Amino acid sequence: QVQLVESGGGSVQSGGSMRLSCAASGVTSYNWYCMNWFRRAPGKEREGIASIDTGGGTRYAESVRGRFTISRDSVKNTFYLQMNGLKPEDTATYYCAIDRVSSCPLYAPLYNYWGPGTQVTVSS
Repeated sequence: QVQLVESGGGSVQSGGSMRLSCAASGVTSYNWYCMNWFRRAPGKEREGIASIDTGGGTRYAESVRGRFTISRDSVKNTFYLQMNGLKPEDTATYYCAIDRVSSCPLYAPLYNYWGPGTQVTVSS
């Protein structure tokens, strides 16, 4: 059974940095999975913000491009979201999600495995 657990959330001031981790267990052939970060801010729709595919290719939402970096560690079965230059509008619950999806689109309905979420709060 695939399980994902996020860690690294918390509170930070505007302009600060934070790194989120998503540890995967119960995954076979880890490198075959597309890995993603989504977020949901209060009163807003869930937003796909970053993905990394089986070849290491990355995609970012316009809202985070240039500030956030997604990476993966196949030895640890963990992937990360490095967030720099955080803004108050980045405040949200952040979720990791994986599945065997070609092209790794940032489209939540395609992904069956989700973490419970971790809260990120950015104060001005």
